[in-house]
Formats: sequence, structure tokens, C-alpha cells
Amino acid sequence: MEKVAIMVSEKPVVIFSKSQCCISHSVGALLHDFGVNPTVHELDKIPIGREIEQALSNIGCNPTVPAVFIGGEFVGGANEVMSLHLRSSLKPLLERAGALWV
Repeated sequence: MEKVAIMVSEKPVVIFSKSQCCISHSVGALLHDFGVNPTVHELDKIPIGREIEQALSNIGCNPTVPAVFIGGEFVGGANEVMSLHLRSSLKPLLERAGALWV
């Protein structure tokens, strides 16, 4: 989990994904529509991908991708991100994290 903590602390928005996951792609597209440039780590393409996937599972991320972190905090998967968006809570969260310019 320490590696995940370091990775998510380095950028305002981090998505752990897999290269062929269309749901992860949709979450990334939503964030791009806000003007956010998330850092995406594709677990099937990095050497420590399985280790990170296990750490995500241990913190309750099920399914393990997409796993979205904003401002270093675990937000959740696609359902949670979409729910935040529908409640108009996503944009303020992104602003507080420094991922958007107002």
C-alpha cells in the first residue's frame, strides 16, 4: 500500500486502470471533459501492477479498476465518480485538489 500512497500523492488526480477497461476509459473521458489531465497507471502494463491491484483490493476497491484518487484520497470507482458528478460534487473536489483552474 505504501507504493500506492506515494503514487497518488504525486499528482492531483490518479486513476488505476487496465488498458482494455472501457469503464476506466469513460471515467478518464469525464475528467478530461472537466479539463483535468489525470495520471493513469495501467496495471496490466506496469511491472508492479499485480501488487498494486492487490493493495487496491485490500482497501476495498472492488472491482479494482478503475480506482480513482483525487487529492491523494481514494474516491472510489466509476459508480462513485459518476455519483459525485450527478450531485455536482465532483468539480469542487477537483478544484480543492488543484486539478482544475477556476
